[in-house]
Amino acid sequence: MRRHHSMQDETTVQAVQEGETVSSPGEPQVAVPAVSEELEQLKGEKDQLLDRLARLQAEFDNFRKREAKERQDARDYTVSSTVEPFLGVMDNFQLALKSEGSVDQLRAGVELILKQMEDALRGLSVVPVESVGTQFDPRVHEALGSVETKEFPDHQVLEEIRRGYKIREKLLRPALVKIASNHAVVSE
Repeated sequence: MRRHHSMQDETTVQAVQEGETVSSPGEPQVAVPAVSEELEQLKGEKDQLLDRLARLQAEFDNFRKREAKERQDARDYTVSSTVEPFLGVMDNFQLALKSEGSVDQLRAGVELILKQMEDALRGLSVVPVESVGTQFDPRVHEALGSVETKEFPDHQVLEEIRRGYKIREKLLRPALVKIASNHAVVSE
């Protein structure tokens, strides 16, 4: 039966090529020119869709490249605006190293540089963690030891070993501190 269909299909193709109308038993007759026109129209639509797809792919590729460049530009801008305030600090450190003043003059210069550095950090919303004189807070302090005392309340920060910093409310690093250990207050 399969062979019969292929013979019939070949006859139909040959008839279409010769410009005859084609019909199967029980089907309406179809004019070959109408099928050819529809086929050409579909080919044209296909070509238009392929062209549109190629254009959309090119647009997307350009968008991706443009977005990657904009991201890199934003990173570069962020880095440059962050680093810029510290360039003056670097300049002042280099001047301090070249200076031939006394130890007191060098110390005063370093104190000024430290203040300049703190101002630069403050400009970036980076602030130090409150430590000495406050109660120990494990969210912002890291205890490196305790000191036995009866003069200060238990768990009060007595000494800051390394300053901690926050950017707005987010902790960048905890302060390393020594705290009071007052057994008189604990036992009460």
